[in-house]
Amino acid sequence: MKHIFQISAGRLVLPLIAALLFSSQLRSQGGTPITKERIEQVLTDAYNKYKDIKEGKNADYIKELAQVDPNIFGIAVVTADGQVFTKGDVTSMVSIQSVSKVFTMAKVIEEQGWQAVMDKIGVDATGMRFNSIVAVEMQKGKEINPLVNPGAIASTSLISGADSAAKWKNIVQIQSDFAGRQLSLNVPVYISEAGDNLRNQAIAHLLYAYGRMYFDPVQSTDIYTKQCALNVNAKDLATMAATLANGGVNPITKKKVVSQTTVMYTLPVMATAGLYDNSGIWLYKTGLPAKSGVGGGLLAVFPGKFGIAVVSPPLDEAGNSVKAQYVIAYVIDQLKLDPYWIEPKK
Repeated sequence: MKHIFQISAGRLVLPLIAALLFSSQLRSQGGTPITKERIEQVLTDAYNKYKDIKEGKNADYIKELAQVDPNIFGIAVVTADGQVFTKGDVTSMVSIQSVSKVFTMAKVIEEQGWQAVMDKIGVDATGMRFNSIVAVEMQKGKEINPLVNPGAIASTSLISGADSAAKWKNIVQIQSDFAGRQLSLNVPVYISEAGDNLRNQAIAHLLYAYGRMYFDPVQSTDIYTKQCALNVNAKDLATMAATLANGGVNPITKKKVVSQTTVMYTLPVMATAGLYDNSGIWLYKTGLPAKSGVGGGLLAVFPGKFGIAVVSPPLDEAGNSVKAQYVIAYVIDQLKLDPYWIEPKK
């Protein structure tokens, strides 16, 4: 027990040390100050560089998503001290989809502790498709990961609340607290998804058979479906990411949404499983924990510094926004902010 305590205590101290090391002014990994003008210029350059590309297509397995304007393209950066930078269309709404999984997972960690997520859901990447039934069957409901559908449905079942209405209220509240405003349901998207979610229902029942669902499987699947249909824009997503970057305190509203410890255990899961089948490729290219959704949103977190988000509905084959991946990788490269870039001591 002594060794376990020492490890846990060390992990708790690390974010505090990191916070002291970061200047209030954004700096590159080489230590060069990054001005507001430089950020604005890089966002403008990224927007102009990628606004006309035609790669990818809207998700169409959810009928309403196929109808979303594919030309929506907005970029937002929110720093840990509350500065906001935007370019393009940052007001048009899209459904949050799988990006919501991050914040429901964070709520479960906040309520029940990091060990509960390990024990009741699992945190290893499954190595299979986001809606894989085989992954559930092979692991008998274990190691199903909160950022793919089986683990996300299990996460919703773990949210506190005596009934489905109470659980739904808590989920909407945590998503809204991260975004810094009250989010609302995109009813047409919800109806479209709810009419065609038999696979997710099957997953929930299989988990239930293995004792890995913690509330009624049908109701849990419905809550999860509604969660994915919440409306967000690029600024909302960047604020959500920035709240994680700021140790769980929303830098716009100043509300403490979750603890530093919760953030510390949320970001690693994003890093290893945030972009579906391409999570490893994404981390290799950018070094940032991130999460995408088939609605076209993608957010990424630079711990202690900022959150960045892009909304652009056309997706690649893995289900990730094409333009969003290009833009965020470009911004990180231009500002020299890959967290794995290390200046040698002289």
